[in-house]
Parts: sequence; structure tokens; C-alpha cells
Amino acid sequence: MSFNIVVLAKQVPDTRNVGKDAMKADGTVNRAALPAIFNPEDLNALEQALRLKEKIEGATVSILTMGPARAAEIIRESLYRGADNGYVLSGREFAGSDTLATSYALSCAIRKMGKVDLIVCGRQAIDGDTAQVGPQVAEKLGLPQITYAEEIQDVKDGKITVKRRLERGVEVVKGSLPMVVTVNGSAAPCRPRHAKLTIKYKRAATPSEQQEKGADYGNLYSACSYLNINEWGASDIEHDAQWLGLTGSPTKVKQIESVVFTAKESKRLSTADNEIEDLMKELIANHTIG
Repeated sequence: MSFNIVVLAKQVPDTRNVGKDAMKADGTVNRAALPAIFNPEDLNALEQALRLKEKIEGATVSILTMGPARAAEIIRESLYRGADNGYVLSGREFAGSDTLATSYALSCAIRKMGKVDLIVCGRQAIDGDTAQVGPQVAEKLGLPQITYAEEIQDVKDGKITVKRRLERGVEVVKGSLPMVVTVNGSAAPCRPRHAKLTIKYKRAATPSEQQEKGADYGNLYSACSYLNINEWGASDIEHDAQWLGLTGSPTKVKQIESVVFTAKESKRLSTADNEIEDLMKELIANHTIG
């Protein structure tokens, strides 16, 4: 029997390089001005999905992402690591989506995908830090959810066993499938690219990317169906337009500010007892400690 796993992944701007052009006038992220990377916790989620694929006979891992056309890059990165296929949800209708509109679009796409046994995603994305999309997808699909997962330990007889990492400890919980699981950054890091898979999928592309490559590649994509990355627009999923994009996004960003800390002065100390003692006296005197 098949066991279908969907990993929700996001290509995010690298927030280590936020500059003055990071935001547009309408309060949305200017993604063209920032380097794009695979959201770190989504990579943790991908690793958990790939481990399940190795355990469960007939399991497949599909990646679903929403974003501009260049988001297909994280589909390729997933294929290089062992995923089976991917879907890019892209189009102007989705632009400016907050978590509510994003989760709505993703849930519509998941319904179109058919039978799904497990949905896995990172706890949160580094560009928004909301940790809302995974739980909202679960609610919109009417599925149970387990959050803060550190390890998916077992899937058996329609049940899933998950170890959760919480603020004050660890707990192990069980739930019924189908299920949505959000994964912490404390989970196992994702495996590196596999050399053979990288060679196999290096030319994988969406239809729009194939058009840019030109007719010379047409026969390649006709002969090698595994190189075709699915690309869906709003017209490809059943939806209510009022819940998509900026129209369906009640959250508005008014301003973003990049704060850079700079050292005004510094001291270099040795390990001598008298220097450490003098430093402690100074810190106590200026009320930094004590």
C-alpha cells in the first residue's frame, strides 16, 4: 500500500542580510533584494520525512512550496536529497499572502493532490517567525496535529508516535493518521545532497523554467517525466479568490528595521586572577551584574 508524505517547505529571504531595501512600500518583503535560502526548519522536516520513507515500503515524499518561480530551487534541493516529486504553487494571485492566506492556498493544493497520509513542515519560517502556517493548514483540512516534534519515532497501524521537545522537557505522544506534524530546529539536520540524485535531477524544472530553456530541451522533458516539476497557479486549485494573496491577508506589516550592534570599546583580559577580580568589581560598580 502507498503511504504519501507531503513536506511543506518555503524558500525564504536570508534574514542575516536585511538591508534598507528589504521591504516594499506596501509592507511586503522585497524578495528580489535578498538572497534566497531553504527555510532551515523545513530541512529538519524533510529529514524526518525521508527517514520514514526508508522505513515504510511504498512511501513517497512530495514537496509543496508556494512562492515566486525561483522557489522551484528548493524542490530540486529536496530531490537531490531523496524526495520523489514536487509542486510549486506560484502566481500573482498568491503575492503578499500572510499566514492565513498562505495556509488557505496550501490546503487547497493538498486537497488537489488527493490521498495524503502525513503532512510535515518546519515549526516556523525565519522570515516571519509566526509558527502559524502548519497549525492553520491542519485546521483548514480538519486534521489532528502534533507540534514541536523532534523525532517521528514510528508509524504503524494508522498511528504515529512522535517525540516532542518542549520548554521544560520531552514528551512522547501518539496520534491517528492522517496527521500534520511541525518539526523543531532541534531535530536531526537534513542529510546532504546525494551525488547520483544530484546528477539525475540537476535539469529538473517547472514548465515556465522549461520555456526559458528553449526548444532544445523539449525532447528531454518529454522523454524523462521525472524531470518535470509540477507548477500550479490559482486556476489549478479549487479556491475562493477572496481568501488569496493580499485580499485574504488581514495582517499588514507597517515597518521593518534592521538593528546592528556595534562595539564602542573593548578590553582584552588574560586569565590572571587580579584582572578577573578587577573586571568583576567594575561590572558590580556600574550595576551590569549584582
